[in-house]
Amino acid sequence: MSIMEIQKVRYSYDNKRNVLNGISTALDEGKMYAILGQSGCGKTTLLSLLGGLDSPLDGQILYDGQDIEKTGLANHRKDNVAFIFQRYNLIDYLTPKENVALTAKISPQPILERVGLTEEESKRNVLKLSGGQQQRVAIARALASDAKVILADEPTGNLDEDTAAEIISILKECAHQMKKCVVIVTHSNELAKQADVVFRIKKGQLREEISK
Repeated sequence: MSIMEIQKVRYSYDNKRNVLNGISTALDEGKMYAILGQSGCGKTTLLSLLGGLDSPLDGQILYDGQDIEKTGLANHRKDNVAFIFQRYNLIDYLTPKENVALTAKISPQPILERVGLTEEESKRNVLKLSGGQQQRVAIARALASDAKVILADEPTGNLDEDTAAEIISILKECAHQMKKCVVIVTHSNELAKQADVVFRIKKGQLREEISK
């Protein structure tokens, strides 16, 4: 069952060139999606549209069969989606546990432990954590919101290869074991290889890449 649908969506920055030109697809729970494409092709724009941070010029974004514009973008952002950013976007004077608790609908500590942080690490100031640990906190925050859709913008962009592999593994677990719909914008071919479905945006079109 598709949790989100993109229906004939068009988007332009200046009303001249369409970065997204009438694209359509469906996104399912329990799958990890990767979106590839050159800088400026519309990858992050698509993520913003899915997250209700922006609106298409034409077409619709559906969540559970309902147009998110009609049900309210603020409600969509609050209840249905959670974001993970390249720069973590944590509040730097709080601990991991406090960061996660801000938006949590379920208990933070078990989620933090699930993504690999000990109870002691969860009580430190986030600035005393490594980049990989901070990204784990960001993932825990997304999971604790209990949203069904997780939208990640370059989540491994600031991480070394080994740490990136660990974060990819956690995101896969979010999709396959926790039945989230995980959508990742990335430049990383390694990350894309791990995804269930890979899309590429090129010249305003969204194409599914078939693995060879």
